[in-house]
Amino acid sequence: MYKTILFEQKDSVLTITLNRPDVYNAFNVEMLTELHDAFKKAGEDENVRCVILTGAGKAFCSGQDLKDFNEKKLTFKEALEQRYNPLIKSIVSLPKPVICAINGVAAGAGLSLALACDYRIAVENAALIEVFINVGLVPDSGSGFFLPRIIGYAKAFEMCATGGKLTAIEAKEYGLVNKLVSSNKLLMKSAMITAKSFAAKPTKAIGMIKDLLNKSFQSGLDEILELEGNYQQQAGNSEDFKEGIASFLEKRKSVFKGK
Repeated sequence: MYKTILFEQKDSVLTITLNRPDVYNAFNVEMLTELHDAFKKAGEDENVRCVILTGAGKAFCSGQDLKDFNEKKLTFKEALEQRYNPLIKSIVSLPKPVICAINGVAAGAGLSLALACDYRIAVENAALIEVFINVGLVPDSGSGFFLPRIIGYAKAFEMCATGGKLTAIEAKEYGLVNKLVSSNKLLMKSAMITAKSFAAKPTKAIGMIKDLLNKSFQSGLDEILELEGNYQQQAGNSEDFKEGIASFLEKRKSVFKGK
Protein backbone atom coordinates (compact mmCIF):
# COMPACT_ATOMS: atom_id res chain seq x y z
CA MET A 1 0.00 0.00 0.00
CA TYR A 2 2.83 2.39 0.93
CA LYS A 3 6.52 2.33 0.03
CA THR A 4 8.09 4.54 2.71
CA ILE A 5 5.84 3.97 5.72
CA LEU A 6 4.16 1.03 7.44
CA PHE A 7 0.43 1.24 8.16
CA GLU A 8 -0.92 -1.27 10.66
CA GLN A 9 -4.27 -1.19 12.41
CA LYS A 10 -4.99 -3.42 15.39
CA ASP A 11 -8.46 -3.03 16.84
CA SER A 12 -8.93 0.72 17.39
CA VAL A 13 -5.23 1.65 17.33
CA LEU A 14 -3.43 2.60 14.11
CA THR A 15 0.38 2.45 14.06
CA ILE A 16 2.18 4.48 11.39
CA THR A 17 5.90 3.71 11.10
CA LEU A 18 8.41 5.81 9.14
CA ASN A 19 10.20 3.13 7.14
CA ARG A 20 13.40 4.43 5.53
CA PRO A 21 15.79 3.14 8.22
CA ASP A 22 18.82 3.17 5.89
CA VAL A 23 18.66 7.00 5.87
CA TYR A 24 17.40 7.35 9.45
CA ASN A 25 13.84 7.84 8.17
CA ALA A 26 14.70 11.13 6.47
CA PHE A 27 11.85 12.77 4.62
CA ASN A 28 11.58 12.56 0.86
CA VAL A 29 8.62 13.71 -1.22
CA GLU A 30 7.12 10.23 -1.31
CA MET A 31 7.21 9.82 2.47
CA LEU A 32 5.61 13.21 3.09
CA THR A 33 2.85 12.40 0.59
CA GLU A 34 2.25 8.98 2.10
CA LEU A 35 2.17 10.31 5.66
CA HIS A 36 -0.39 12.94 4.73
CA ASP A 37 -2.54 10.27 3.08
CA ALA A 38 -2.20 7.96 6.09
CA PHE A 39 -3.40 10.63 8.51
CA LYS A 40 -6.26 11.46 6.15
CA LYS A 41 -7.31 7.81 6.26
CA ALA A 42 -7.01 7.83 10.06
CA GLY A 43 -9.42 10.75 10.20
CA GLU A 44 -11.94 9.11 7.89
CA ASP A 45 -11.99 5.71 9.62
CA GLU A 46 -14.35 5.71 12.61
CA ASN A 47 -12.75 2.49 13.83
CA VAL A 48 -9.45 4.32 14.43
CA ARG A 49 -9.57 5.97 17.84
CA CYS A 50 -5.87 6.54 18.49
CA VAL A 51 -2.72 6.76 16.34
CA ILE A 52 0.86 5.81 17.20
CA LEU A 53 3.61 7.40 15.11
CA THR A 54 7.11 5.91 15.31
CA GLY A 55 10.20 5.09 13.24
CA ALA A 56 11.88 1.92 12.03
CA GLY A 57 15.49 1.22 12.94
CA LYS A 58 17.77 3.40 15.04
CA ALA A 59 16.14 6.80 14.45
CA PHE A 60 12.71 8.37 14.63
CA CYS A 61 13.37 10.89 11.85
CA SER A 62 16.51 12.82 10.90
CA GLY A 63 14.62 15.52 8.98
CA GLN A 64 14.85 16.31 5.27
CA ASP A 65 16.75 13.90 3.04
CA LEU A 66 19.27 16.27 1.47
CA LYS A 67 19.78 13.93 -1.50
CA ASP A 68 16.10 14.33 -2.33
CA PHE A 69 15.98 18.06 -1.64
CA ASN A 70 14.19 20.32 -4.09
CA GLU A 71 14.29 18.19 -7.20
CA LYS A 72 11.27 20.14 -8.44
CA LYS A 73 13.10 23.45 -7.94
CA LEU A 74 10.56 24.81 -5.47
CA THR A 75 11.38 27.75 -3.26
CA PHE A 76 11.79 26.98 0.44
CA LYS A 77 8.41 28.58 1.11
CA GLU A 78 6.70 26.58 -1.64
CA ALA A 79 8.21 23.32 -0.38
CA LEU A 80 6.93 24.00 3.13
CA GLU A 81 3.47 25.08 1.98
CA GLN A 82 3.02 22.14 -0.39
CA ARG A 83 4.68 19.31 1.54
CA TYR A 84 5.41 19.84 5.22
CA ASN A 85 2.73 22.22 6.45
CA PRO A 86 -0.24 20.14 5.21
CA LEU A 87 1.13 17.13 7.10
CA ILE A 88 1.62 19.07 10.34
CA LYS A 89 -1.89 20.54 10.06
CA SER A 90 -3.40 17.11 9.41
CA ILE A 91 -1.91 15.79 12.66
CA VAL A 92 -2.98 18.78 14.74
CA SER A 93 -6.50 18.83 13.29
CA LEU A 94 -7.03 15.07 13.58
CA PRO A 95 -9.87 14.74 16.12
CA LYS A 96 -8.13 11.75 17.73
CA PRO A 97 -5.07 11.46 19.99
CA VAL A 98 -1.69 10.96 18.31
CA ILE A 99 1.12 9.38 20.32
CA CYS A 100 4.69 9.82 19.12
CA ALA A 101 6.97 6.93 20.11
CA ILE A 102 10.44 8.45 19.73
CA ASN A 103 12.74 5.47 19.16
CA GLY A 104 15.92 7.43 18.42
CA VAL A 105 17.08 10.79 17.13
CA ALA A 106 14.38 13.31 16.15
CA ALA A 107 16.06 16.15 14.28
CA GLY A 108 14.96 19.16 12.25
CA ALA A 109 11.58 18.59 10.64
CA GLY A 110 11.60 15.17 12.30
CA LEU A 111 11.45 16.91 15.66
CA SER A 112 8.71 19.20 14.32
CA LEU A 113 6.73 16.08 13.42
CA ALA A 114 7.07 14.79 16.97
CA LEU A 115 6.08 18.17 18.43
CA ALA A 116 2.86 18.17 16.38
CA CYS A 117 1.71 15.02 18.19
CA ASP A 118 -0.33 15.13 21.39
CA TYR A 119 1.67 12.80 23.62
CA ARG A 120 5.33 11.77 23.41
CA ILE A 121 7.03 8.66 24.76
CA ALA A 122 10.79 8.35 24.22
CA VAL A 123 13.46 5.74 24.73
CA GLU A 124 16.10 7.05 27.14
CA ASN A 125 18.91 7.11 24.57
CA ALA A 126 16.92 9.21 22.09
CA ALA A 127 17.98 12.76 21.22
CA LEU A 128 15.99 15.81 20.10
CA ILE A 129 17.80 18.38 17.98
CA GLU A 130 16.78 21.59 16.22
CA VAL A 131 19.51 21.27 13.59
CA PHE A 132 18.37 24.03 11.22
CA ILE A 133 20.86 26.63 12.47
CA ASN A 134 23.75 24.28 11.63
CA VAL A 135 23.06 24.86 7.92
CA GLY A 136 22.02 28.50 8.27
CA LEU A 137 18.27 27.93 8.36
CA VAL A 138 15.46 28.66 10.82
CA PRO A 139 13.12 26.10 12.42
CA ASP A 140 10.12 25.19 10.29
CA SER A 141 7.25 22.71 10.00
CA GLY A 142 5.71 24.08 13.19
CA SER A 143 8.74 24.03 15.51
CA GLY A 144 8.53 27.81 15.88
CA PHE A 145 4.96 27.39 17.10
CA PHE A 146 5.08 24.28 19.29
CA LEU A 147 8.51 24.44 20.91
CA PRO A 148 8.23 27.73 22.89
CA ARG A 149 4.70 26.84 23.96
CA ILE A 150 5.85 23.52 25.39
CA ILE A 151 9.17 24.47 27.02
CA GLY A 152 9.16 28.29 27.12
CA TYR A 153 11.03 30.94 25.15
CA ALA A 154 14.43 30.73 26.82
CA LYS A 155 15.00 27.01 26.33
CA ALA A 156 13.40 27.07 22.88
CA PHE A 157 15.77 29.87 21.83
CA GLU A 158 18.74 27.92 23.15
CA MET A 159 17.78 24.80 21.23
CA CYS A 160 17.09 26.68 17.99
CA ALA A 161 20.00 29.11 18.09
CA THR A 162 22.69 26.62 19.13
CA GLY A 163 21.54 23.45 17.39
CA GLY A 164 22.57 21.59 20.53
CA LYS A 165 21.34 18.10 21.39
CA LEU A 166 18.69 17.62 24.04
CA THR A 167 18.72 14.15 25.54
CA ALA A 168 15.42 12.36 26.09
CA ILE A 169 16.04 12.53 29.84
CA GLU A 170 16.45 16.32 29.63
CA ALA A 171 13.40 16.52 27.36
CA LYS A 172 11.36 14.75 30.03
CA GLU A 173 12.53 17.27 32.64
CA TYR A 174 11.44 20.18 30.42
CA GLY A 175 8.03 18.63 29.70
CA LEU A 176 8.87 18.01 26.04
CA VAL A 177 8.41 14.27 26.55
CA ASN A 178 5.61 12.79 28.65
CA LYS A 179 7.18 9.45 29.45
CA LEU A 180 10.55 7.66 29.24
CA VAL A 181 11.31 3.97 28.77
CA SER A 182 14.62 2.14 28.86
CA SER A 183 14.46 0.20 25.56
CA ASN A 184 12.79 0.15 22.14
CA LYS A 185 10.98 -3.05 23.08
CA LEU A 186 9.42 -1.31 26.06
CA LEU A 187 8.78 1.79 23.94
CA MET A 188 6.24 0.13 21.66
CA LYS A 189 4.72 -1.82 24.54
CA SER A 190 4.23 1.40 26.50
CA ALA A 191 2.92 3.24 23.43
CA MET A 192 0.35 0.52 22.77
CA ILE A 193 -0.81 0.46 26.39
CA THR A 194 -1.21 4.23 26.32
CA ALA A 195 -2.93 4.14 22.94
CA LYS A 196 -5.44 1.53 24.09
CA SER A 197 -6.16 3.66 27.15
CA PHE A 198 -6.83 6.73 24.97
CA ALA A 199 -8.85 4.65 22.49
CA ALA A 200 -11.14 3.49 25.30
CA LYS A 201 -12.02 7.07 26.22
CA PRO A 202 -14.72 9.27 24.61
CA THR A 203 -13.00 9.97 21.28
CA LYS A 204 -15.17 12.92 20.25
CA ALA A 205 -14.45 14.65 23.54
CA ILE A 206 -10.71 14.13 23.06
CA GLY A 207 -10.96 15.64 19.59
CA MET A 208 -12.68 18.71 21.03
CA ILE A 209 -10.08 18.93 23.79
CA LYS A 210 -7.30 18.98 21.16
CA ASP A 211 -8.98 21.79 19.25
CA LEU A 212 -9.77 23.76 22.39
CA LEU A 213 -6.19 23.62 23.71
CA ASN A 214 -4.65 24.47 20.34
CA LYS A 215 -6.93 27.46 19.85
CA SER A 216 -6.20 28.72 23.36
CA PHE A 217 -2.73 29.79 22.18
CA GLN A 218 -4.09 32.51 19.92
CA SER A 219 -7.52 33.25 21.42
CA GLY A 220 -8.78 35.54 24.14
CA LEU A 221 -10.69 34.45 27.23
CA ASP A 222 -14.09 35.36 25.76
CA GLU A 223 -13.42 33.26 22.65
CA ILE A 224 -12.34 30.25 24.69
CA LEU A 225 -15.33 30.54 27.03
CA GLU A 226 -17.60 30.59 23.98
CA LEU A 227 -15.85 27.59 22.44
CA GLU A 228 -15.99 25.67 25.72
CA GLY A 229 -19.74 26.24 25.85
CA ASN A 230 -20.24 25.06 22.28
CA TYR A 231 -18.13 21.96 22.76
CA GLN A 232 -19.71 21.15 26.11
CA GLN A 233 -23.11 21.25 24.45
CA GLN A 234 -21.91 18.82 21.77
CA ALA A 235 -20.28 16.55 24.36
CA GLY A 236 -23.42 16.61 26.49
CA ASN A 237 -25.47 15.41 23.53
CA SER A 238 -23.11 12.51 22.77
CA GLU A 239 -23.75 8.82 23.33
CA ASP A 240 -20.55 8.66 25.37
CA PHE A 241 -21.88 11.20 27.87
CA LYS A 242 -25.04 9.12 28.31
CA GLU A 243 -22.89 6.04 28.82
CA GLY A 244 -20.70 7.87 31.34
CA ILE A 245 -23.70 8.89 33.43
CA ALA A 246 -25.33 5.45 33.16
CA SER A 247 -22.15 3.62 34.19
CA PHE A 248 -21.67 5.97 37.16
CA LEU A 249 -25.22 5.40 38.41
CA GLU A 250 -24.98 1.66 37.81
CA LYS A 251 -21.58 1.47 39.49
CA ARG A 252 -19.86 -0.22 36.55
CA LYS A 253 -16.98 0.51 34.19
CA SER A 254 -17.82 2.80 31.27
CA VAL A 255 -17.79 1.37 27.74
CA PHE A 256 -17.31 4.35 25.45
CA LYS A 257 -17.80 3.96 21.72
CA GLY A 258 -16.41 7.28 20.54
CA LYS A 259 -19.86 8.52 19.45
